[in-house]
Amino acid sequence: MDGHDVTLREQIFHDRVRETIICIFLFSSLYIVCYLIVTHYRKNAEFATDDDEDATVNKIALWLCTFSLSVSVGAVMLLPISILSNEVLHTFPQSYYMQWLNGSLIHGLWNLVFLFSNLSLVFLLPFAYFFTESEGFAGSKKGVMARVYETAVVLLLLTLLVLGMVWVASALLNDTSARESLYDLWEYYLPYLYSCISLSGVLLLLLCTPLGLSRMFSVTGRLLVKPRLLEDVDDTMSCAIFEEAALSRKLNTEASCWVNVNVDLLRNQFLTIQARRIALEMRRRASPWQRNLGYPFAMLFLLALTVVCVLIVCFHVLELLFDETALPRGMEDPLLGAASFSMFGSLGAAVQVILILYLMVSSVVGLYSSPLFSCLLPRAQDTTLTQIIANCVCLLVLSSALPVFSRTLGITRFDLLGDFGRYNWLGNFHIVFLYNILFAGLTSACLINTLTWAVQRELIRAFGLHKLPLTVSRSAIPLKLLLANGLSKIQ
Repeated sequence: MDGHDVTLREQIFHDRVRETIICIFLFSSLYIVCYLIVTHYRKNAEFATDDDEDATVNKIALWLCTFSLSVSVGAVMLLPISILSNEVLHTFPQSYYMQWLNGSLIHGLWNLVFLFSNLSLVFLLPFAYFFTESEGFAGSKKGVMARVYETAVVLLLLTLLVLGMVWVASALLNDTSARESLYDLWEYYLPYLYSCISLSGVLLLLLCTPLGLSRMFSVTGRLLVKPRLLEDVDDTMSCAIFEEAALSRKLNTEASCWVNVNVDLLRNQFLTIQARRIALEMRRRASPWQRNLGYPFAMLFLLALTVVCVLIVCFHVLELLFDETALPRGMEDPLLGAASFSMFGSLGAAVQVILILYLMVSSVVGLYSSPLFSCLLPRAQDTTLTQIIANCVCLLVLSSALPVFSRTLGITRFDLLGDFGRYNWLGNFHIVFLYNILFAGLTSACLINTLTWAVQRELIRAFGLHKLPLTVSRSAIPLKLLLANGLSKIQ
């Protein structure tokens, strides 16, 4: 064995060790952050029980949920890290301090996230749920291991059921292939199952993201101080203080003489007035720049991001019609630093990263805004373990489908790495084309509906028409009446 072979083997060994250390450091950091998040929302009463067995089971389930949530965050950061790494290597190709950032490291991160996301979704989270619901087989000795045995048996039966359903589905679509690959579990059924899971995640993103893009305006509006035309904050604040003081006196002196229903109604009114007073205090303490420019700039920024997303998807639809390479595909050997993945260089890559993160945040907002998943919205120190597991499942499905979602819509040119590019439906022109059309149409419809109602609501509130009697239909007030009433107030 010559010296060149030894040097090459040492170089490969050091590269492997460095990549392993980086992956462990990244995942440990994500795990710590996710553990703090989960413990902030968990219900403390479930972990402070007198039964040590239940407490141990809940802790194990919480650790599994934390692991799955950290994998979800890693899946969200896959494309941004890959795009930024490519731009850094393209800008500084000969930098000695950036030699550790290479295609092997990025490819390994994609493979690990794919492996852990499917492992969490198929085994760990179902195990956590069945583990918390198990009690051990009848007649067996009670304890944590009895629950483990029962959970393992239930999970095994569920796995056989899912594989049977996958085989039936594949037999209905392609009878010959399914019959020939009856025993080919690793090369046929698991990729087919992964394709079904990714397709369900991408369809969930298609439903949640347009709704979330429209809801982002109202969510951001609640976090910022809104400007109000023709409003005296001091007078409104004084009225709110007087109403709060009056309701407080009624609650303290006369609550014991009233019916419980009236007391509850009075308490709800007091909380509403108190929240209104706090909001008015925030408006009064806010600076003129924050009160008059912060909210419009934030709304314009969100509108610009949404419009850019729709324009990129429309342009990608045209590319699909004339260029076959626009279809999402897998990439086995990423050549990082060879060229920028955006025609606008580093600025375009930064915009792609912002759009990907914006789409993920919007999909989460849309998920919790939908009637089907609104009950899963976590509450601080009051979220049960079952709700935490359900939230982790939903977030994992969304985040693991985000790279495929972004590449399918043409938000980025970075092709999918590892097993993310092996999905069976990615090369289907009709599915990808119809998906882009539906996303552009749903997003445009939600955006137009949100903007028209938001403008009308703000005009009604700004000109004082929200104080009209409830018998008057405010939605039927024409725009001319709003403007006329506003001009008369100004005069």
